[in-house]
Parts: sequence; C-alpha cells; structure tokens
Amino acid sequence: MNRRLCLARRPAGKLSATDLVLIDEPVPVPGPGEVLVRNTWLSIDPSIRIRLAETTPDGYLPPLRPGEPLTGLALGIVAETRDPAYAVGDLVSHTLGYREFAVVGAGSQTIGGYGAPARIDNGDLPPQWFLGPLGSAGLTAYVGLVEILELTAADTLWVSSAAGAVGALAAQLAALRGATVLGSAGSPEKVAYLRDELGIAAFDYHDPALAESLTALAPTGIDAYFDNVGGDHLTAALDALRPHGRVALCGAVSGYDGTAAVGPPNLFTMVAKGLRMRGFRAGSFNHLEQPMRAEIAGHLAAGRLIHRESVFDGIERAGEALVAMLSGATTGKTLCRLL
Repeated sequence: MNRRLCLARRPAGKLSATDLVLIDEPVPVPGPGEVLVRNTWLSIDPSIRIRLAETTPDGYLPPLRPGEPLTGLALGIVAETRDPAYAVGDLVSHTLGYREFAVVGAGSQTIGGYGAPARIDNGDLPPQWFLGPLGSAGLTAYVGLVEILELTAADTLWVSSAAGAVGALAAQLAALRGATVLGSAGSPEKVAYLRDELGIAAFDYHDPALAESLTALAPTGIDAYFDNVGGDHLTAALDALRPHGRVALCGAVSGYDGTAAVGPPNLFTMVAKGLRMRGFRAGSFNHLEQPMRAEIAGHLAAGRLIHRESVFDGIERAGEALVAMLSGATTGKTLCRLL
C-alpha cells in the first residue's frame, strides 16, 4: 500500500497533527511516459501551510481540500519506468512528496515553476542536499542575494529567520561575499547557533523589542533586508534601511500558521527613502540553478559553509515534522526520511 499524508480538516489557528491524517491507497501504476518513484526524502517547507487555508493568495497554488494529499518537494528512486529517459534505480526529484510512492511524468505539477521531475546525479554528495543547499533552499538564497538585492561587500544585510533552511544559507553566502550580516531568530539556542557556529551577529527578536535589538546591532542602519518573516520584521526593516536600500521578499512566515498577516504601517518610508522592494520565487530563476550549485557545493566541500538538518524518520512522522517546523522547533533544513 501507499501511505499518503492528507488534510483531514482545515486548521483552526495553528496547525495540529490532528489536522492531518495518513491514508492508505494501492501503489499507483505508471502510464506511458511516467515513472513510479519510491520516495526516500521529503522536504518539509513552511509554504505548504498556505494551501491548508480556505483561500490562497492570487497567483499561488490553489488550496487543498480535506482528503487531498499534501504536496512538496521530494527525492526518490525509480521503481518502475515507462519513460525511456529514466531507468530503474535512478534518483529523481519531483513535487509529489508527503507520500511513499509517486507517479511522475513530464506533465507533473511544479511549485511556482520549480521542481519539474529531474534525474539527480548526486555523486558522493548526500542526496538530501538536493532538497536543501543544492536545491530550492540554495536557489532561493542565491537568487535573493545575487539577483534581487544585488548584494555587495559594502552592504550591511539583515536576514530574518536566519536559522532556517533559506535564512542560514543566505546569511552565510552574504558573509562569504564580504557583506556585514545580521541575523534574527526566535530562541536563545538559535541565536547561539548563528553566533557560535555560523559566525554571524545575531539577536532574538522576542526580547528586547525587535526594533531595539536591530538598532543595537546596526546603529547607523542597514542597506538590505532578506525577508522570510514579513509583519513586524518588515516594519522594522523599513525604518532601519538607509536611503536607496533594498528588500528581497522571500516569505512571510509570521502570517502562515493561523495568524493574520499584518502589513507594515510605514510603507511611505519607501517613498521617503527611495527604497526598492521585490518579491520573488525560486522557480522564476531556474537558469541559475547550475551556478548556484557550483558555488554552494564548493563552499560545502571546503568547509566554508555549515549546513544543519532536522530529520524525522518515517512517513508517520511527516505531520509531526511539519508542525515542529512551523512552530520554530527545528533548525536548518527540515526533512523526513522514509525508511
């Protein structure tokens, strides 16, 4: 049988494990041009929470209905093939995660343009890295710094959620480019990780007040902000940015898990200071995947970049992994390993 993690009911407030349910179905059979993949690694990402609500933002994927399986980036091994481009045993990436088996083909859905089925040659590298630093997290961090912020060594950059999958990569890549980097996180343990392991100036946004903590580390302001959080973080960034500062809008996790998103009340600051703010998704920059992988793989091999993973074993723990990640209980890239 094929176990799939499905939406049992729409969450009322924060996501609970009881909002999700494992449902058995027969292992699917691939049709012409398709392959059957036995999933080995699932990427646990905050963006899936958006699809568990009644509605989703314009331009985003539609909401999931109760009874539907969750979707997400995944890696797996081809178990059966009816596509001559794939052989049994190939490692494949795709977007039909949160299940043990998936049938994928050329017409399989993507996540904002990212995640079309592809064979992965991981060589001597851990395969799960292609869901993290060499996958969507790495591409998002790379694009945000290089294409959106056009970061320079002279910049002072603030990265929110800097202990997360994308934030930790963005902060380290920026520091490797010579920028002055500040990171914020939601616990003393995560702040210690940023300071002691990643070597980044950091603060806990809970205490003292967010704006005060930011000012203490950047008394003369910042030039760029990599936003993973939105809400009060974006408000504080707009106040702290120097004239002609830049903002990369990557995510707004503060409004994902049952909390209404609150927009910044100081948007006119953008006019007064001539600021530039741009939202982006990695799938619009797939052409940068190879240069991203070359750069990040080089840093990982040389020990210049630290990558931490929070791993949960078994499809039965996928819901637990998602709840833990959304609540801030994980550090780095959150993954579910299927045994």
